[in-house]
Amino acid sequence: MLSHLRPAIATIGLFTLLTGAALPVLFVQAGAIAFPSQSGGSLIMQNGHVIGSSLIGQNFTAPKYFHGRPSALMGADPKDASKQIPTPYDAGESGASNLAPTSKALLDRVTAAIPKYDADNVPADAVTTSASGLDPDITPQNAARQIPRVAAARGLSTDAVHALVASHTEPRFLGLLGAPRINVLALNLALDAATPGTTPLARN
Repeated sequence: MLSHLRPAIATIGLFTLLTGAALPVLFVQAGAIAFPSQSGGSLIMQNGHVIGSSLIGQNFTAPKYFHGRPSALMGADPKDASKQIPTPYDAGESGASNLAPTSKALLDRVTAAIPKYDADNVPADAVTTSASGLDPDITPQNAARQIPRVAAARGLSTDAVHALVASHTEPRFLGLLGAPRINVLALNLALDAATPGTTPLARN
């Protein structure tokens, strides 16, 4: 019986080492070599400091910046752990509000957000949250609604801001998959670079 068990145990041990240790290490190292930025978290640096990731949105609220898609993330109140408070774009968690389309809380939140855009046909991503709460991108339609506000706050022409938006619009993947999108952090960094005397990423 042992003569049958030994090969089986040895085979299990061998493939455990191969598939559970050697292959994962090989894939991680290969990924780090082939895609160094992505494997490191797609971090964005400024003056030698990490200021964010192109994969995770940030809570921009100042008029001079483009605002990201709303985030429904909630976290424990540091003053009272029994209470929940909004923690938009908290990279330590991810999730949606899970409110049904008929939810009064959802309807109230969307209705309250619409006037901020002062326009008809407000894009859905401007007033609704994503499934992750961390979406770093907005649609070109969303950005277009914000151009007048950003241009006025920075003393720039709307044409100049529109050109920046256009240059930061990423097309569908392979021309077929997904939708055109704009990374909000990258666009706001470009705005700071185009506006003399701006304190970088003074969000609020």
